Amino acid sequence: MPSSGGRPPEETSQPAARVVTRAIARLLYLPTLLVAAAILVKGFVETGDGFSAGVVGALGVLLRYLAFGHEEAKRLLPVRYATAVAFAGLLVALSVAAAPLFFGEAVLTHRPPPGTEPVHLGTLELMTAVLFDFGVFLLVFGFAVGVVSFFARAIAREEGYAGPARPSPGGEGR
Repeated sequence: MPSSGGRPPEETSQPAARVVTRAIARLLYLPTLLVAAAILVKGFVETGDGFSAGVVGALGVLLRYLAFGHEEAKRLLPVRYATAVAFAGLLVALSVAAAPLFFGEAVLTHRPPPGTEPVHLGTLELMTAVLFDFGVFLLVFGFAVGVVSFFARAIAREEGYAGPARPSPGGEGR
């Protein structure tokens, strides 16, 4: 009997392509979220913003869905709390946009005003535009992950699909 190298039996009987895809999905998940954070932060120096960062972060979660299926992906924190993340982002973005109205200024008037030096936290400039972009990031990320999760749940219910095809005990997978 061949040695499984300490891996669970279900992982040793899978086709090599599936094992490689899952390994890559595991390896790329956190770097994808870090790239999303970098896009969010650099958006005030070069091109980049909360929307792009939210899409990139959601693509990392989508990769996990494609590699592992709904049953595994639903254990991820962003999937479990996608709705709450989206609503928090909406609340932050709307609050930052509407706050100037309480001071008699136009909607989306950002602080500090142009021509004044913003407060710095390292290389990050602290201004209301950063907070607004963070709200947009949370909204886009939460919404995109929620939509992917919704469709994955619907497919799982419809087809009884709980993950990528598993090989039958007596032969190869599909």
